[in-house]
Amino acid sequence: MTTSLPAFPAANEDLLDTCIRLREIAPVVEVEFPGGVPAYLALTHNAVREILAGDNKTFARDPKHWPALHNGAIPEDWPLRAIVQGDHLSTKDGDDHRRLRGLISKAFTPSRVQALEPRIQAIIDGLLDEVVAAGDGVDLVPTFTEALPMAVICELFGVPESERSRLRHWTATLLAHTTPPEEAFATQNALMAYLYELAERKHREPGDDLTTGLVQARDEEDKLTTEELVAVLWIMLVAGHETTVHLLGYAIVALSQHPDQLELAKAEDRWADVVEETVRYRHSVMMTSWRFTLTDVIVAGVAIPKGNAVGVAYQACGIDPTEYGETANQFDITRKQQAGHLGFGHGPRYCIGAGLARLEGRLALASLYRRLPELSLAIDPNDIPYSPSFFTIGPLSVPINLGAVKP
Repeated sequence: MTTSLPAFPAANEDLLDTCIRLREIAPVVEVEFPGGVPAYLALTHNAVREILAGDNKTFARDPKHWPALHNGAIPEDWPLRAIVQGDHLSTKDGDDHRRLRGLISKAFTPSRVQALEPRIQAIIDGLLDEVVAAGDGVDLVPTFTEALPMAVICELFGVPESERSRLRHWTATLLAHTTPPEEAFATQNALMAYLYELAERKHREPGDDLTTGLVQARDEEDKLTTEELVAVLWIMLVAGHETTVHLLGYAIVALSQHPDQLELAKAEDRWADVVEETVRYRHSVMMTSWRFTLTDVIVAGVAIPKGNAVGVAYQACGIDPTEYGETANQFDITRKQQAGHLGFGHGPRYCIGAGLARLEGRLALASLYRRLPELSLAIDPNDIPYSPSFFTIGPLSVPINLGAVKP
């Protein structure tokens, strides 16, 4: 493997700082990932938008299109194989992807998502009771920002409460680039075995949940195979909670650092704007898993040969000054350009759970600050630890002091 490429992640440098530094080189830069694996990284708004628009056309997600993965260039024990080669919705292309997405989209219609509001609100209220009971120093990550998305997605898919902590642990382990190879593969195997068992259980004992609905799903005469069902469950259960966990964490940290923005959100009920700006300003996804070039392509003026892997750096493109001006890296809920952000994607892979994430975020933040209008961080923001992953990234601990508590 070549050693002349810039490393990603770089040693002793914040991931976002690395992206900003690399963006000075070009909109798309070839870098070296852990394990000495070369691949490209798209870092600007326009480059990312071009790539997302090329899904199912010039870019594929099926790892069979990455020769280095199969010809010995990348070691067999490369830990990130567990993510790249996983059989899930995000590794499907073309007709397979459209077909599976069409089946799932029936479960995420705007009306169905809206119907979840009372139940989500009830979960939030219950969690906030526990936060208040815990008192000053309570960590909002395990008690609130993790607990809420986990509860919502698991209720939606019929995962019993007693099994949710395992799912959370598997997700965190799988997405961390620091996980050793044998643990990464064992985790992926355990998660897949669990999902097969869950699907079988819902076949035997149907419930009023999406897993049961998918088990019984037909698109005209097109029934999901067990493998396809599990592929769908993998992406929905993993991505369906992890990104919202970090969205909430980032929003709370940003609001604590921008009291003027917090006051505006409270005074004008602008929690939907808080969600949009957080998704732009500090995206939960540092980088997507790789896409693979189906032909020689030119992206934002940069040539990428056929058969190469390309990662999309969402967190970097969200603060691209060519798109958002000199204040790109400032949190501002009054920002006019919000409609153009790529936070929920673009093109055929636009986030299928965007409506649910927006609803959860808006309700969670409105309720948190209504109940705890004076909450403050119990830690210096610079001391907040972040997840060791360049896929999804966000605060691992947000301890707070409650201040005055409202009923």
